[in-house]
Amino acid sequence: MKFDKIIHEPARLKIMMILSGVEQADFNFLLTTLALTRGNLSRHMEKLESASYLKISKSFKGKMPNTSYQLTQKGSKALAQYWENLDAVRRLGQA
Repeated sequence: MKFDKIIHEPARLKIMMILSGVEQADFNFLLTTLALTRGNLSRHMEKLESASYLKISKSFKGKMPNTSYQLTQKGSKALAQYWENLDAVRRLGQA
C-alpha cells in the first residue's frame, strides 16, 4: 500500500477535503478555515498545483485581487485513491 505523500501531509489533506466539498474556495476562506499563515498556505497550494491536483483562478473582486482554487479531476481521483488505500489499511488492522 503506497500513500500519496503530497496528500498525506495533514494541511494538504485538509485542503483537499475542503475543496472536494465545494465548487471552489478562495485564498482568504482557506486561510481562515485552516488557521495557517499566508506563506504556509501558499506553499501547500504550490505543491498541490505542481501535482495538478488543483486549478488556480485569479480575478478581481472590485479592485481587490482574488485567488480561487478548485480541485481538478486528477485531484479528485488522487483523493479517492488515498481514501481507498487508507480503508485497505484499516481492514488489515481488523483482520
